[in-house]
Amino acid sequence: MIEEKSIIKVGMADLNVTSNPNSIRTTGLGSCVGLTLYDPHLKLAGMAHVMLPSSDIAREGQLNIAKYADTALPELFERMLKLGAERRRLIAKMAGGAQMFAFAGSGDTMRIGPRNVESCKEMLVDLGIPLIAEDTGGNYGRTIELDCETGVLNIRSVQKGVKEL
Repeated sequence: MIEEKSIIKVGMADLNVTSNPNSIRTTGLGSCVGLTLYDPHLKLAGMAHVMLPSSDIAREGQLNIAKYADTALPELFERMLKLGAERRRLIAKMAGGAQMFAFAGSGDTMRIGPRNVESCKEMLVDLGIPLIAEDTGGNYGRTIELDCETGVLNIRSVQKGVKEL
């Protein structure tokens, strides 16, 4: 029997989980961070497309928990656990967090990409999940796709071509 492979898409300020034989993808990572969690035993993958570092700055009426590192990562972690993942088996990989534009003298507020990366790393430490690979920073956009069969994270960008983590 041939298994039907699907690509599960994760939009901006979105998160999702899937399992083998599928893969999970997000596009348009500039200053946003694409963070993946993977359980190699279950071949279970989760991905969050994080736009901002902290929900403290939220202005919307209904909070979109997938938009912020401090709310998206715990939610993604909980969804993985509900599907049988175990914390001790989970590994994380991430990409994005670019500084897309140069701002003269604007201080920390315009460092969205680097702050997203820092916030994601802090949340992973809080959750006790090791970050085993990353492709962050720079000044270019990325598309990422995690293969549930292999756990390989493919990163595509116009400037850098294709990279595997």
